[in-house]
Amino acid sequence: MADRTDPAPTEASVQRALRRAATGRALDVAEATALLAARGAELDELLRVAGEIRDAGLRDAGRPGVVTYSKKVFIPLTRLCRDRCHYCTFATVPHRLPAAFLEQDEVLAIARQGAALGCKEALFTLGDRPEERWPAARQWLDERGYDSTLDYLRACAVAVLEETGLLPHLNPGVLSWSELQRLKPVAPSMGMMLETTATRLWSEPGGPHFGSPDKEPAVRLRVLDDAGRIGVPFTTGILIGIGETPAERVDAVFAIRRAQREYGHLQEVIVQNFRAKPDTAMRGMPDAQLHDLAATVAVTRLLLGPKARIQAPPNLIEGEYDLLLRAGIDDWGGVSPLTPDHVNPERPWPQLDELARHTEKSGFTLRERLTVYPEYVRAGDPWLDHRLLPHVGALADPETGLAVESARPVGRPWQEPDETYGGRTDLHVTIDTTGRTEDRRGDFDSVYGDWSAVAGKVSAGATGGGGDADVRAGLRLAADDPAALLEPRHADLALALFGADGPALDELCRLADDVRRDTVGDDVTYVVNRNINFSNVCYVGCRFCAFAQRERDADAFRLSVEQVADRAEEAWAAGATEVCLQGGIDPKMPVTGYADLVRAIKARVPGMHVHAFSPMEIVTAAAKAGVPVKEWLTRLREAGLDTIPGTAAEILDDDVRWVLTKGKLPAAAWVDVVATAHELGIRSSSTMMYGHVDHPGQWLAHFRVLAGVQDRTGGFTEFVALPFVHTNAPIYLAGIARPGPTWRENRAVHAMARLLLHGRIDNIQCSWVKLGDAGTVAMLQGGCNDLGGTLMEETISRMAGSGNGSARTEEQLRAIAAAAGRPARKRTTAYGHHSA
Repeated sequence: MADRTDPAPTEASVQRALRRAATGRALDVAEATALLAARGAELDELLRVAGEIRDAGLRDAGRPGVVTYSKKVFIPLTRLCRDRCHYCTFATVPHRLPAAFLEQDEVLAIARQGAALGCKEALFTLGDRPEERWPAARQWLDERGYDSTLDYLRACAVAVLEETGLLPHLNPGVLSWSELQRLKPVAPSMGMMLETTATRLWSEPGGPHFGSPDKEPAVRLRVLDDAGRIGVPFTTGILIGIGETPAERVDAVFAIRRAQREYGHLQEVIVQNFRAKPDTAMRGMPDAQLHDLAATVAVTRLLLGPKARIQAPPNLIEGEYDLLLRAGIDDWGGVSPLTPDHVNPERPWPQLDELARHTEKSGFTLRERLTVYPEYVRAGDPWLDHRLLPHVGALADPETGLAVESARPVGRPWQEPDETYGGRTDLHVTIDTTGRTEDRRGDFDSVYGDWSAVAGKVSAGATGGGGDADVRAGLRLAADDPAALLEPRHADLALALFGADGPALDELCRLADDVRRDTVGDDVTYVVNRNINFSNVCYVGCRFCAFAQRERDADAFRLSVEQVADRAEEAWAAGATEVCLQGGIDPKMPVTGYADLVRAIKARVPGMHVHAFSPMEIVTAAAKAGVPVKEWLTRLREAGLDTIPGTAAEILDDDVRWVLTKGKLPAAAWVDVVATAHELGIRSSSTMMYGHVDHPGQWLAHFRVLAGVQDRTGGFTEFVALPFVHTNAPIYLAGIARPGPTWRENRAVHAMARLLLHGRIDNIQCSWVKLGDAGTVAMLQGGCNDLGGTLMEETISRMAGSGNGSARTEEQLRAIAAAAGRPARKRTTAYGHHSA
């Protein structure tokens, strides 16, 4: 790898940046980079400014002058790794180890010794996915019945919680969204060093990360974002002196700042200096200089601000405690009285009394914290899984969120919290009379992330409305071979039709209606059903959702299993053949709760079709249970689940999903859930919510994803177009989303759904809840054949501000069909003829 150097900043540029920093002005990349070169009096001034920012943050946090640390044990679960970092002595090869992994008894022995010494954190450090490189690791896991290193890590974390009471902090490297979901219930915090955003250090031969798939900066940045989306208190940081330029170093800090502003989950940022180690490829590299480390810490403090918790490892600083405290750190990280730093074994931890003495000498007080930082301890939801709250609460001061230093960890069950029911359980009725209590949640300004950062990610993208020639050509293709519009070579024509207006739009709708007539005939179908929302407590933070409530909010509710079964029985008595169950991602929902609901309904009303649980509910419940999605769906099927709703799709394009939903499952995870369900014989609907921060190019891509799934599984029963209801949607109230789709867009989307999905999905449904009766009639005249259901109750759209009521009788649905000039027919959930 060729060395890269940037021009050295001039003294004038350093002084100019210092002046801006001293007056509280925001720094750009060039100014922050210049400050890394500060030395002498300029470095002293830089440290002074950074220290003042840190001090202000500690005062605001209610702990002025307090520098923290965590008393921990270091558990090297495995030293095998699939990566080949050129500076690492932690990772090794199988023949140098007594075994591929520590046995669980060995893990517990370390944890018990730590607990006896007053440690409260169990830091699990391990190599990335060693079973993918080392047969010895694969064999070890297979012999003990674990599918993966992460499965074993989860089991060990639960054992430590139950047997010792220590709080696990997990450092397993790169994790997917689903893997983070699986591990969150067993650990109050997790971490992964970003290290650098310099791709060349990974991609070029000779670079420190060359040959290490998990060190690609884009992959690691995705992990930071996914941890934020899920609400994991997360540790990250940078490693300096590995060949990065000053500008590349600053770029990494800016990347960390972006993630923190959007999600607020980065509980600490570590600035770690490279120390060369013998027997590594980088043994000849010079160590990062301590004054360079101090300048980097100070610049990190300036960029991340007073609320950031910034750490420098005390065993890597050659006794320069005061220098780093002056630079703006407020945490020394984890310090162990028992185990060595297995990543830097040649650098022993300082004794705690020595660390306290040096900290006090610089004018600060050393206080113990837990592995999860005080701000997240005090907040609780959504950061901590409810099964962890007793473990955290036993060790934390409820006033400060810091550790109770005299507390000793004691093993306690890792189990579901007590179930609590109640709240505004009549919301399904009163939403149509008294309405919602407030137009937004009380945590509107924090739960959804930084709104300015969200706004900056909205893309204009590909729009509809090509030239007249493309519209005419698109209409000709729609008449001859409508499904061909989905092919990439015809993308321009499809986009032009999404933008059709006037006579061209009328012709598009006529063509769609002709295809509808040829495919399913003239009957307008509907199902007699009841929606049952069993809880609206949810902390995912979807920015479009006005349904979700915090547990303490006035409109929050939870139904008991019996109450849900009662509503199903009432629906059966009223002629319903289906109940549709969906709820918020409620942290107090027991692992068995979903199957319990299905079983209770089937026990009470054996003939009722249970259409239940969105892909988001399924993937999070499976993660909470610690089992694969396929196993979880199999359990639900055995309990009596018949079909699932294909909601939670929104737009199956992650660029728009992460703006719209913050923490919802990625598009690939949605596809995996529905495809797995289909393979198990559990069919589903498919949906698209449009008219918010999306564009026609994303609509077209969404339809292609649905078509791909249907080609593979054939499991979709229908497609439902869902116009965005904006009135109470947080992302609209924040001024980012538009006020739903236009009338023209509604007509175009429904017509295009019929054409694009022709030959794949026969049934195209329009939502009377969102469109109203007149709008529904128009969609029936433009390609749709289905009205959905009677619903009997509907809370989600009504909480968002829909003005079209919560229920329709069969007579009302038949009247809508008649207004469209068509007969109506009652159907089953899977579009069979109703036998009544």
